[in-house]
Formats: sequence, structure tokens, C-alpha cells
Amino acid sequence: MKDYEDESVVIYRFGPKEEIMGKIELNKGTRMFSQLESINNPNHSNQFYFDRAAQRMARCLVKEGGVFPEKMTFES
Repeated sequence: MKDYEDESVVIYRFGPKEEIMGKIELNKGTRMFSQLESINNPNHSNQFYFDRAAQRMARCLVKEGGVFPEKMTFES
């Protein structure tokens, strides 16, 4: 779910469910991802969900013309 967006960055909350989420930021200029908050739950792999969120955001940036929806999912 999108938390914030302006011309230079977009920030999303990511995770397995709304009660267990971290935050990821994409710098649109540098195309670099940063983890702002990790998932604080030992039963869920933070890296797994971070990687999936980054992949989905990269798709929005490259293939969808920089359009970032309010909410998105990753299906494997």
C-alpha cells in the first residue's frame, strides 16, 4: 500500500498482511531501493517480502511508465 509519493520518491508498506508490514522507498532518479522499516515478525522473512516489493515497484517504474497505484500485489 502506498504511503507517500512525490516527483522524486515513492514509499510503500510491504509484507504478508496489513498487521505485519515494513516500509520500502524507491528513489525515482537513482532507481535505488531503501528499506525504511523491516517486518518485525520472526515467522516471516523480511528479505523475501522486500525483494518482492522491489520487483513489483520496478515493474511500475519501467514497464508501466512510472505509474504507482495506491495498492498493489505480487503474485508468484
